[in-house]
Amino acid sequence: MGTQIYERGVLYSALFEGLNVSRPELIAAIHRDYVLAGAQILETNTFGANALRLERHGAVHRVKELNRAGVAVAREAAEGRAFVIGAIGPSGYFLGDAGADDLSKVGDALREQADALCEAGIDGLVVETMRQPVELRVGIEAALAASGHKLPVLAVVTLDEAGRMADGTDAGEIARLAREWGASAVGVNCSDGPMHVLEAVRRMTAAGLPVIAYPNAGLPQRVDERMVYVTTPEYFGVYARRMFKVGVAAVGGCCGTTADHIKRVAAAARMAKATDGDEAVDESEARGVAYDVTTSASVRPPPIAERSKLGEKLGKKFIVSVEVNPPVGVDLARTIAAAKGLVAGGVDVVNIADGARAQARMSNLAMAVRLAESGVEAILHVCGRDRNLLAQIAHLIGAHALGIRNLVIITGDPPKMGDFPDSTAVYDLDSIGLLKLATRLNHGIDPAGKPLGSGTAFVLATGAEPAALDYERELRRLKEKKLAGAEFVMTQPVYDAHTVERFLGDAEAIGIPVLLGLLPLASSRNAEFLHNEVPGMQIPEPVRERMRKAGTGVSARKEGVAIAREMLAQFHGRIAGAYIMPPLERHELALEVVDGYLVTP
Repeated sequence: MGTQIYERGVLYSALFEGLNVSRPELIAAIHRDYVLAGAQILETNTFGANALRLERHGAVHRVKELNRAGVAVAREAAEGRAFVIGAIGPSGYFLGDAGADDLSKVGDALREQADALCEAGIDGLVVETMRQPVELRVGIEAALAASGHKLPVLAVVTLDEAGRMADGTDAGEIARLAREWGASAVGVNCSDGPMHVLEAVRRMTAAGLPVIAYPNAGLPQRVDERMVYVTTPEYFGVYARRMFKVGVAAVGGCCGTTADHIKRVAAAARMAKATDGDEAVDESEARGVAYDVTTSASVRPPPIAERSKLGEKLGKKFIVSVEVNPPVGVDLARTIAAAKGLVAGGVDVVNIADGARAQARMSNLAMAVRLAESGVEAILHVCGRDRNLLAQIAHLIGAHALGIRNLVIITGDPPKMGDFPDSTAVYDLDSIGLLKLATRLNHGIDPAGKPLGSGTAFVLATGAEPAALDYERELRRLKEKKLAGAEFVMTQPVYDAHTVERFLGDAEAIGIPVLLGLLPLASSRNAEFLHNEVPGMQIPEPVRERMRKAGTGVSARKEGVAIAREMLAQFHGRIAGAYIMPPLERHELALEVVDGYLVTP
């Protein structure tokens, strides 16, 4: 709020909370921008509206007026589309070594503000940007007392680079204390930016409270005599997704974050099924969509063995799929030759990613059709990132009309900072929503329940991350995907045998066949990049050490193949097949990985 007010021409020395009364249209416009961007919670413009801070502006007598006005303007801007919570910031009164009188003085000021906010009618209170544990406790107690313990109280702190408060209390401990003091949720705001906040909130999740994160847009930098925040909305959205994946319940933005940043957070939330309109799938609902379509117009899809050659083989032989993506540009000659060579070597089916590497590549649907004309069966990746609901319906029906029968349905990563950094994400549907859509099409009805006359005949696969940071969430979603219609799962690459063992046991209990993902490492640098930069990828130190010792070039690639083959050999009897992702389009490495496991035509 503060940086937005400044960006709109108000001097930083002004009483920002006074604008609730003198320029309510300005504050309402800011709130409204964020609601339109997808914000579900608005904080009132009352961060510094306590008596101790207002005293600096000669406005100590305006506590009730400014806080009530802050609630009113936020309510008007929200128009019922967002919750409004009362913002209570630090008192501005240093509490390094606080005595009883100091605590009483601060407590009285924060209680007076909390009373005013509650009297104006709010949905909750947030005690935020606290650097001192003792002041956080005073703020929580004031908020609880003012609300009569009837409203949620969010305890949100600001930490240094090491994830500690001013007195050295670390993130995990302050989360435990906040719960002990009665907070409904705990979190981190402001601080140095998304990266450091992610590490802090990860440690907070152990306390058992819902966790909140709303970092700055990085650290401000001086540009042409102005201080600006340079973290891009794209980068912010990537970190929002990572925060949701580690179990954070709510993500937002603090200093320097614009409505565009919140658009990216909202997209990440839709993808993580974290919004009110995209709740976790109820098991009975999922079964209804997948297996009990009751409309009189519905049809029963043919058995999986009759839908495609891949469907016929599934469960009867060891399936090998290799990823082959469209080339940059329009010439498919080399790509088709590579795919035909893989099939000649015994590979069953070729996977084609959807929008690979954010480069100028043809659609994977066009490539799948060209491969089919060359006698190569494909699995078409379909992700929720790039198409809205209507476009997804058209895409799937069009794919079926063109003869495509195999789909692997995934949510999809946010657009990368590739050749087109201004591209945006959609995420009307995540992977579960897409599976439900495809299953309905197989039953001959559209998402609204209208008959299509006849049904599609798709074989439906989905993805999973056995090494996901929030494994329980990943497993829960896999169950939901199965209920929504997934018939087998293709995993991300895995390099740790214990991780594979755990996942296969859980997948067996769910009753879903697994194609194990294998990516033969090309070099030590490749291994370090995957381990440190790619979410969901964890490469154990012993594996990375093997790659370091292997050197570079041919010897490194041989070692990468050997590591993949060892994993395949260990679990061959427990998996339905292998999903090979050759690095750097070295498709010949895929055949080396599965040598001895293939049946050539």
